[in-house]
Amino acid sequence: MAASPWRHGMKLGLRKTVRFLSTVASVFCLANVVQFVAADCECGYSAVVDGHVQVFTDLIETDFAHLLDIATNTDWVRQAFNVTSEADRGSYGEMYAIDDMQTAVAPNSHIEDGQADDGQPAGLRLLVQPGLVGDMIPVSEIDSSRTDIMYGSFRAGIRLTNVTGTCSAFFWYFNDTQEIDMEFLSREYNASNRSYPVNLVLQSREAAESGFNAQGTPTFIKASLPFDPTTGLHEYRIDFLPGKVYFYADGQLLANMAGDAVPTHAGHLVLQQWSNGNPLWSGGPPKEDAVTTVSYVKAYFNSSSSQRHKDWSIRCRNPTAPGAVCAIPQATATNTTASGWFFTNQNNMTNNQTVSGHKNSGGRVVSVAAALWTMSVVVFAAIGWELGIW
Repeated sequence: MAASPWRHGMKLGLRKTVRFLSTVASVFCLANVVQFVAADCECGYSAVVDGHVQVFTDLIETDFAHLLDIATNTDWVRQAFNVTSEADRGSYGEMYAIDDMQTAVAPNSHIEDGQADDGQPAGLRLLVQPGLVGDMIPVSEIDSSRTDIMYGSFRAGIRLTNVTGTCSAFFWYFNDTQEIDMEFLSREYNASNRSYPVNLVLQSREAAESGFNAQGTPTFIKASLPFDPTTGLHEYRIDFLPGKVYFYADGQLLANMAGDAVPTHAGHLVLQQWSNGNPLWSGGPPKEDAVTTVSYVKAYFNSSSSQRHKDWSIRCRNPTAPGAVCAIPQATATNTTASGWFFTNQNNMTNNQTVSGHKNSGGRVVSVAAALWTMSVVVFAAIGWELGIW
């Protein structure tokens, strides 16, 4: 018996419905894939520390040498406060002023150790002035706006002042007993015998009990730099891991420390140059303007923020995929090109990494709204095709 037109229509409708549902399911799968197409570095940034690969999820990168106005960069906060001579244990107080920090831009965007228009090194200039304001020395400090910086690898390209009487410092800080310092005392430099020390310090409870004099504690090391830090840009690096801290200059390990003095809390980064007249430390005040120039900061780290953890788990779908983890280029005495490398300048950089509004293309990551729009258009087209509209 011949099939009725009604039953034939039912079969045809069922086949179309199956095809339609299959098409919709495929579109939903496609949208999910599109939403999470991997940009570079979505799972983090890797560094080799003591022979082991460490992966960090977040970054702060600032190219001070090509930043027109430091006030526009929200990754950093210029500091303005006063410290009395009693509080800073010096002969003079310190006056931290915003006006003592300015950026001077290199005309050539491809040269990191370049000069500004005035012939001086380009970058963020941290100034200590020779004249007193009352009983205070005008000094300078800038801090990272993020205070959720936990374990990580922190690097800064710095040209230090050659003017005697200041302390230039690059450090990580939570409080006075959880602090990781690289401090450079210009009074200690001796060009005649090429002696250029750097003071490496973990501020600890033991140091606090000694009147905040860390020099007699196990976590104070005076290391020798293999170069003159006042004649050019060099990269200074701190690697902070659970229970261990490593210090480097131009990729060369200077020292490492371990033990209870290693911080266990999240903190922030600090760049400063100061003087308080203490003859046992900074000396000074300087007899002329003392300028330490910071060309860049590159910080790769793990955040203490639960929201940042969630952000990372959403974007890092496959840590073993090509490009999911990016190796951090290592600046050395012979590999100066690495100092000019910034992940945030690359075309396929993952989104949601900086707070400074740095321009980058954001990779191929498609937003949820865009993915849903694409899905709705395709679904609408599929419905029209199945109903014979198209």
